[in-house]
Amino acid sequence: METLLPRLSDVLVQARSLEALTRPLLAMLQQVTRLESAYLTRIDLPQAQQQVLYVCNTGELRMPEGLSVPWEDTLCRRALESGQSYTGNVADCWGDSEAARTLGLRTYLSTPVRMPQGQLYGTLCAASTTEQAVQADAMEMLQLFAGLIGQQVERELLLQELQQRNQELATHALHDALTGLPNRRALLEELPRMWARALRNERCLLLAFIDLDGFKSINDSHGHEVGDQLLCTLSRQLRTALRGSDFAARFGGDEFVVLGTGPEHGEAPSPREATGELQQRLQWATQCEIALPSSLLHYPGASVGVVFIDPARTTPEQALEQADAAMYQVKRTRRTAALH
Repeated sequence: METLLPRLSDVLVQARSLEALTRPLLAMLQQVTRLESAYLTRIDLPQAQQQVLYVCNTGELRMPEGLSVPWEDTLCRRALESGQSYTGNVADCWGDSEAARTLGLRTYLSTPVRMPQGQLYGTLCAASTTEQAVQADAMEMLQLFAGLIGQQVERELLLQELQQRNQELATHALHDALTGLPNRRALLEELPRMWARALRNERCLLLAFIDLDGFKSINDSHGHEVGDQLLCTLSRQLRTALRGSDFAARFGGDEFVVLGTGPEHGEAPSPREATGELQQRLQWATQCEIALPSSLLHYPGASVGVVFIDPARTTPEQALEQADAAMYQVKRTRRTAALH
């Protein structure tokens, strides 16, 4: 074992993943035990399955990576429950295992791989098709390697959990909690990216500003729960109305912004046709019905202002101002029409 210490030290320093750590450990374990195959398994107790993750094969026994067998039939379960880590005669000791008979196992040793808190992860094993004595130092190495693997598993699980939580925080920071749409911050981060892509691809952009007319009176008359339901319903409908390249965000309160790619310079449709098509699509998407306790709330649609943008001539800030002005022009026109 002493001759393997420098090699083990290098492995521990260089390994950055469970696989990078396990494969050289299996090779060393096989060298010490002189058994044909050394392997790491993963145990899924809820599914009652054991899977072979990584293998080092050198002899006639070709233990396959990815092999999955019922946990009930495994030698590992028998070894774990009996407290017997080694046998030189599998047939006499655990002859009822179909998996062992299929593989022709005769010599077998195994130890559980547990994380530092004691949770069972899997097993570290070695086996041969011939009877082979295993020395005490090999058993010590088996235990040592299992402990190192358990520590690495816990580190990777903690890293995955940290990455997931960071992703959740990032998602929360860039999305509106009520509607699930990207929020104002996400929009302001996306605008420069879409501007850059449009300039690179020599395309124009379409920017729409949406304001929910009468939203305050709906809140006042029916309560904030109905107002929230309206916002969520319109957000879902906006998503279905978007093209794959479009980006929609809740700008704040009862305001939404949609940014989409327009035609290439000089390409059909014309700016007037492109803005008209998007405005009509969004106008339809903001019409809905909300169920009230004893009736239906018919929402006729929001005021939608759409502008056609040449990103080489307009900044994102200017484009937002233009779309906002276009929306207010639509709002004034609708109010005038309602009076007549």
